[in-house]
Amino acid sequence: MTEDEMRAASDLLFSHWANQALLDELPARLRPQTRAEGYRVQAFIAAHTAQPLFGWKIAATSEAGQKHINVDGPIAGRLLAERVIADGGTFALGRSFMRLAEMEFAFRMAHDFAPRGTPYTQQEVMDGVASLHPAIELPDTRYTDVTKAGVAQLVADNACAHKFVLGPAAAIDWRGLDLAAHPVRALIDGKTVGEGVGANVLGDPRIALTWLANELSRHGLTLKAGEVVTTGTCVKPVPITAGNRVQGDFGPLGRVRVSVSA
Repeated sequence: MTEDEMRAASDLLFSHWANQALLDELPARLRPQTRAEGYRVQAFIAAHTAQPLFGWKIAATSEAGQKHINVDGPIAGRLLAERVIADGGTFALGRSFMRLAEMEFAFRMAHDFAPRGTPYTQQEVMDGVASLHPAIELPDTRYTDVTKAGVAQLVADNACAHKFVLGPAAAIDWRGLDLAAHPVRALIDGKTVGEGVGANVLGDPRIALTWLANELSRHGLTLKAGEVVTTGTCVKPVPITAGNRVQGDFGPLGRVRVSVSA
């Protein structure tokens, strides 16, 4: 793909986001064929935001999640500042297609991780973390059938990144906790509707964060200090509807909340 074709693909996808419209797939001449081309298309979303990048999301961090969108591994997308909802705020469904809430461990970075030839170790990445947060991701897509889009087109469409709720930083010393075994609950209107553990996220949220740092590095991208990484849902995605009060309960690590409107 030429740079103009990549920009046109990004603009087409963004216009569908703005109009809450769907498409079956990108036109052939604007369709990325590889993961790398998908990330290059995704990067042009920066032209549609006036604010610094809020952070990154990881999609398909479980076998079930990979089967759901028919990919063979995780993919990364950008979290736009304009799409972040304050903890306790309201998410307007509008013509959202997926209508799901995902409970996720999120990390705010303290250091930059620039592209390099050797992979970052988990210890290096965790040493570069400033804080851990409970979070809710509210994903969506512009494709009528995500199972047919393929990795490259899903990456181009920002890996289903849409709205995002960041809870307060964990007030306890979390670094010594076994995050893989840490329980998480999803609640709708005060009732538990799903339970999971951190191991549902590539075996451990710290493994997922390390994967993200290295995925960006492989594609010439920098994970920057101050950015937030949400590491994938550790509870089966929860269907939501207007009027719901959604809560993620991470026990001693805190809670995060969002209300859903029409």
